[in-house]
Amino acid sequence: MLEIDTLHKAYDDVVALDGCTFRVRRGQLLGFLGPNGSGKTTTMRSVFSLVQPDSGEVRWDGAVIAPEARLGFGYMPEQRGLYPRMKVAPQLVYFARLHGIAKDAAESATAEWLERLGLSDRADSRLEELSHGNQQRIQLAAALIHDPELLVLDEPFSGLDPIGVQAMIDILLERAAAGAAVVFSSHQLDLVEDLCEDVVIVAAGKVVLAGPVRELRSRSHHRYLDIELAPPAGDLAAAFGGFDIVASADGRVRLRLTDAAPLQPLIDTASSLGRIQQFSFTPPNLSEVFREVVG
Repeated sequence: MLEIDTLHKAYDDVVALDGCTFRVRRGQLLGFLGPNGSGKTTTMRSVFSLVQPDSGEVRWDGAVIAPEARLGFGYMPEQRGLYPRMKVAPQLVYFARLHGIAKDAAESATAEWLERLGLSDRADSRLEELSHGNQQRIQLAAALIHDPELLVLDEPFSGLDPIGVQAMIDILLERAAAGAAVVFSSHQLDLVEDLCEDVVIVAAGKVVLAGPVRELRSRSHHRYLDIELAPPAGDLAAAFGGFDIVASADGRVRLRLTDAAPLQPLIDTASSLGRIQQFSFTPPNLSEVFREVVG
């Protein structure tokens, strides 16, 4: 288990971490969310001693992380951590060797990951010759080449096309199912909601919300009402002008209400404007929960 325990970090007058605390279990896939400047990257870098907290501890399996234990971790930074002029295959072998993997095993793992990621034909290419998305794949391979028991990824979906996104999702699910602790940050909250059972949301260096996605959604005091009328339809935006309208267009409207809002008057109003094709009253999605707690 990875434990982030009451981390504090300041750069002069700028507070990056202000008591950040959470845990990631083995076999857990955790979404680590927050606006820009909230402390996500600082927290991740603290796991690898790339940042030294002013106070607090980072522990693995109950102990402060020693350099030997850290060799079993994988890190995918948001900014490239690879050598642009070095060829792809020798570079992956080099990173595997840094993690203590024997040369033959490192070469075998490199060939396997390049084949899995569809990049076997680029093994002898320099990294800088690859597209942004393919460089992202190689960065992932470098994080996975030694079969880590903890995987930390900072914006892993950035720059990937839909095929690349699906490949990344499959790999993260596979690693968690194999027993690795996986934590990743992302601004693509729809992906996080589909992929993760649990999330941690930070703002200004503090955890402001944490827990299972389903529970966090249902815990909100707001609900979202979606109404769609069959054409031709009356003006829904005008009819519901006294409510908090999130979106409205072409016979559709989305309202933000309290969880105790009476629905029958809303049904009656919509029915007076046309035939109802859709009427749903649901908890907020993860993006809406995020906006509620972060602002």
